[in-house]
Amino acid sequence: MADTQSGFARSDAYLSALMREVRAVPTANASLAMGRRTFFKLAGAGAAGLVLGFHLGGRAFAAETANVDTADARDQALNAFIRIAPDNTITIYSKCPEIGQGIKTSFGVIIADELDADWNHVVMEQADINPKVYGSQGAGGSTSIPHAWDQLRQAGAGAKAMLVAAAAQAWAVEPSRITAEDSVLTHAASGRSATYGSLAAAAAKMPVPDPKSLKLKSRADYRLIGKRYRGVDDPKVVTGQPLFGIDVQLPGMVYATFTKCLAAGGKVRSFNVDAIKAQRGVLDAFAVDGTGMMVEVMPGVAIIARDTWSAFQAKDKLVVDWDLSAASNDSTSQFSAEAGRLAASFPEKRDDNVGDVDASFANAAKTVEAYYEYPFAAHVPLEPMNTTAHWHDGVMEMWVPTQQPDRGLPLVAKAAGIAPEKVVMHQTRVGGGFGRRLVNDYACEAAAIARRVNAPVKLQWTREDDFAHDFYRPAGYHQFKGAIDKGGRLDAWQEHFITFTADGKKEASGANLTDNLRYSIKAPNLRRAKTMLPLKIPTGAWRAPGDNAQVFAAQGFMHELSVAAGRDHVEFLLDAVNRDVPELAPKDKSVNFSPKRASDVIRMCADKAGWGKTLPKGSGLGLAWCYSHAGHVAQAVELSVDANRRIRIARILVVLDVGPIIDMAGSEAQAQGASTDALSTAMGLKISFENGRIGEQNYNAYPILRMPFAPMTIDPYFIQSDNPPTGMGEPAFPALAPALGNAIFAATGERVRKLPLRDLGYSLGA
Repeated sequence: MADTQSGFARSDAYLSALMREVRAVPTANASLAMGRRTFFKLAGAGAAGLVLGFHLGGRAFAAETANVDTADARDQALNAFIRIAPDNTITIYSKCPEIGQGIKTSFGVIIADELDADWNHVVMEQADINPKVYGSQGAGGSTSIPHAWDQLRQAGAGAKAMLVAAAAQAWAVEPSRITAEDSVLTHAASGRSATYGSLAAAAAKMPVPDPKSLKLKSRADYRLIGKRYRGVDDPKVVTGQPLFGIDVQLPGMVYATFTKCLAAGGKVRSFNVDAIKAQRGVLDAFAVDGTGMMVEVMPGVAIIARDTWSAFQAKDKLVVDWDLSAASNDSTSQFSAEAGRLAASFPEKRDDNVGDVDASFANAAKTVEAYYEYPFAAHVPLEPMNTTAHWHDGVMEMWVPTQQPDRGLPLVAKAAGIAPEKVVMHQTRVGGGFGRRLVNDYACEAAAIARRVNAPVKLQWTREDDFAHDFYRPAGYHQFKGAIDKGGRLDAWQEHFITFTADGKKEASGANLTDNLRYSIKAPNLRRAKTMLPLKIPTGAWRAPGDNAQVFAAQGFMHELSVAAGRDHVEFLLDAVNRDVPELAPKDKSVNFSPKRASDVIRMCADKAGWGKTLPKGSGLGLAWCYSHAGHVAQAVELSVDANRRIRIARILVVLDVGPIIDMAGSEAQAQGASTDALSTAMGLKISFENGRIGEQNYNAYPILRMPFAPMTIDPYFIQSDNPPTGMGEPAFPALAPALGNAIFAATGERVRKLPLRDLGYSLGA
């Protein structure tokens, strides 16, 4: 974290400039409206204060006094995250996107704990996008909490220090003699006490605390962190109140669709413009050349209509003459066949080369070889891509359900042909992301369209658009060879990884060998190399990028090695993970891989699963582990398989060490949700394409797990260490598939080396 300081002068010029940045228009939806009062909330101006932004390690903020409208006199802004009302209501702003991972709740708990606030009087609101004030505001890679942990704690501790300073001044006592609990300050010696609400106005006038003076709590002192909480948006979600991008409504709004070539890279030659404009409800239709970048705006046809239904009906009648000269002709069947041919030829150029692999193979007690593969996969979040954009007064104002608003700002500006400071972006709740909304192409499309529409315009993708124009998880193919020494230990690991490249130079997005496997797969003799196949169809990050499928291959092969060694699988894993191989030690100082933490989750998972117990014929117990997104995780699956290859899941266990848990209920939900998602993916999900066109166009061809087949028992356990907290959204995904495959082997003797399992004839029983 940077320690440099920066500030904003308290001046009319600054306010004017910031108003231009955050300018808004009235909306029909009060929860999404942003008038002058809301602007001051986001800018940090309270009745007696303007937020003075500065870096406190992780960018905490404090307030400085200034006279503004008396209309704002009820609430005091102690910093950019916290406002306190006279009735002791504390409003906390969550800076990062809420995509169902519970971050809006957890961020509030972190701040409120350091503030010693009464959680029953905390109100959470979504902050708008302003990196100059909040710093990074993205959500992806399970990084929201680890990146914001210190910043949020400093925000809470800094606000509390200002409240304590105000009380100490009023009571003429030493600040160190004042205690805080449930939004009340107490000086025991004199018997005085006061609520935060009664002190807020005075606190806003206190000097900004020196960040070095802030004493943050240790884990033993937490009062809120680690308890169970209902999600702060849950009542609104279950009652259907407008929170999501798809819910945005503005006065005079029109609706748009955008049709791109089904083969990635195709361009518009012409389309039946007159026929489309003649359709009922259609206001306009035009071709968009785009920027030629898939992460921005590809060529397509925009249809503007009075309502979504009219736009969709016209889209169905659209006839486009596509220029396919530069379009994709990728084929998944050809990729699979080519990878199979290439697998046995190990490349001359090595990515990892430790020890003497050839000598190990020559002297091994046993060698094992296996070929694993897994398919492309789509994100398909429940809320299709959408963005509302309004070009007015030289400003592009947007309402976007995105995971990476910071990353989107300059791209939107480029697509709209304006300066980045002319883009104002409001966060909405996101109806699922899983990595898809790390890319802001739909927001860029909306901006490009809005420049040609004299009204607020909502761009709404169809479900088929979502399937056809995703940034898919890449398929992968792994040829392994391993050596077992005379003591039954893993002695050599060789891996030929066949993957994809978009430019012929480096791996396509999401197609690189995950670094996590370099830390967690250990052998005295090890070498890896890759072969890259050319690919035009876009790929990207997908829940637990890289780990989500590569751990299936690596941990499945580890089980094959333990069976060949004739050893208990858990003991084999523990022995391997604790091998001392300095050459493969993490070079990135932020990596917190720990053999002890890995061993602890493996042991606990085995213990909780009843490892070694006798099971009925046709039943099996499988276990695997992973280091993913700074989390150490082990998973076990107990199941049975009948003669028709119908699998019945008896129990899934997941044990995680991700540091201290912020919200226990939310963390359990994330562990259970990730495990269910991983089971769904392993059982049935794949994307295929021929001649550059996606075969699966909707959920009917992409069988996401249905409720009757969801496992009834998923037991999460946590080892709460004193390490800094890491993310929860992804680590509980990768080890499920290999644990499932290992359990199938234990039950049937059949090895699973290919996903999805439905292609091998397996199905789930209710």
